[in-house]
Amino acid sequence: MSETQFGKVCVALALIGLLSACSSPHSPQESRYELDQDKGPERAVDLSHVPDAVPRVEPRTRAGNKNPYTVLGKTYYLIEDETNYKERGTASWYGKKFHGHNTSNGEVYDMYAMTAAHKTLPIPSYVRVTHLDNGRSVVVRVNDRGPFHAGRIIDLSYAAAQRLGITQTGTGPVEVEIVIPGDTPPPPLRPLDRPATESDGIYLQVGAFSSAASAKALRDKVAKATGARVFVSEFLAAKALYRVRIGPLADEQAVNRVKALLPKAGIYSSHTVQ
Repeated sequence: MSETQFGKVCVALALIGLLSACSSPHSPQESRYELDQDKGPERAVDLSHVPDAVPRVEPRTRAGNKNPYTVLGKTYYLIEDETNYKERGTASWYGKKFHGHNTSNGEVYDMYAMTAAHKTLPIPSYVRVTHLDNGRSVVVRVNDRGPFHAGRIIDLSYAAAQRLGITQTGTGPVEVEIVIPGDTPPPPLRPLDRPATESDGIYLQVGAFSSAASAKALRDKVAKATGARVFVSEFLAAKALYRVRIGPLADEQAVNRVKALLPKAGIYSSHTVQ
């Protein structure tokens, strides 16, 4: 099992102060996994035919997007505007041990699909991963958290790692770059009901929907709970996405005051945007 996968197993243990139990391959906390060590398929399988993930606009759900979150004593803050994200570092992969188990957002991990784990990108996100030694690249959908190991910036599914040529080496040098649906820069937000005289400031996003009616319903609920100005903006891409935002808020103190009131509207996860 690579150090990356070892870190994944330790996450839950660390949260309850039992990190030392990771040293035992028969720890009760690991019992949900059938394998003690991670590996690929039993027999060689050619996954060169597996297509890249196709980027599409998807709502950012609360599942998988706790912000901030802490793992192994380190706190991570999600990237609030990923449109210019690009990073170089080391990629690793995870396979059969985690195959069939839930990812961070509750989906089922499929080692034969084009997915990945990332520490700070919103879930879901799409990125292009390019192997810096051989020039191969794939597009994967981020639906999991990790890898929690210094120097590792992304944990790839077995299929993605095989296509990049790193399943044998375990890790590889890569460049990871965000992919916007349609592979074009995102258009600006088009407000549905935001005042034309809106001033600059901090905005707090509390939800995103494919339905304008659902977005407006949440807008009204949040406005009633917080007394703040709440509006809906339409994000035009492959499919329309309606974002519910509060603002402008003058400073972080104002943001914190509003956040404290959001549970009254059933909102427990939000993020700031400029």
